[in-house]
Amino acid sequence: MGKISLYGLDASPPTRACLLTLKALDLPFEYVFVNLFEKENFSEDYSKKNPQHTVPLLQDDDACIWESHAIMAYLVDKYGATDELYPKDLLQRAKVDQLMHFESGVVFEAALRRLTRPVLFNGESTLPQNQVDHINQIYDFLETFLDDHDYLAGDQLTIADFSLVSTITSIGVFLELDLAKYPRIAAWLERLKELPYYEEANGSGAAQYVELMRSKNFTIVP
Repeated sequence: MGKISLYGLDASPPTRACLLTLKALDLPFEYVFVNLFEKENFSEDYSKKNPQHTVPLLQDDDACIWESHAIMAYLVDKYGATDELYPKDLLQRAKVDQLMHFESGVVFEAALRRLTRPVLFNGESTLPQNQVDHINQIYDFLETFLDDHDYLAGDQLTIADFSLVSTITSIGVFLELDLAKYPRIAAWLERLKELPYYEEANGSGAAQYVELMRSKNFTIVP
C-alpha cells in the first residue's frame, strides 16, 4: 500500500465523510490541515494537486483525487477487505450512489453551502427563512429513506451514511432536528455515534462547524 494523505478541514462535512471512511477501513494515513480562511487551498502546490481548490483532497502516492464521494468510493474499492461499505452488486451500488447524489445536490449544495457561504465568507448577518425551510424537506426525505431499515441504503452501513451524517450533523445549526418528529433519523444518528471512530472522525468536527457558525451571530429573517 502506498502513502495516503488526506487534505482537509475538520469543520468541512465532506472532509469528515472521508475521515469516517478511512477509519472504517482502518487505513493508516496522514491528515494535512488546509486553512481555507488563509486561502491555503489556493497555494501553488495545492492548486497543482487540486485545481478546483476544494477540500477534501486525497493523495495516494502520486495520484490525487478530490470530491468526497469519489474519494470514499475509491478507498473502498481499492482497500476494502469486503465490499460492504460500497457494494459491488449493481442494484445495491446504485442505491448508495443515488443517496450520495442526494447528499451532494439536495443537502450540501442546495442547503448547507447556500446557507454557509453568505455568513462565513461573504460577511452577511441574515439568512432568508425560505432557504432555511428547505431543511424541513431534507429531514422529511431522510425519515422516509429510513422507513424499514437501519441504514440509508439498507440494513448495512455504507459510505452513503458517512456522507449524509456529516452534513446532517452540521445543518442543524440552521434548523435543529426535532427528534420527536423524526424518530428514525434520531435512531440512525445514535447508531452511527456508537461507531468507535465516530467522535474522532465526525463528532468533534461537526461541533467545530456549529461553533464557528454560531460565532457569526447570524439571524433568520422572513
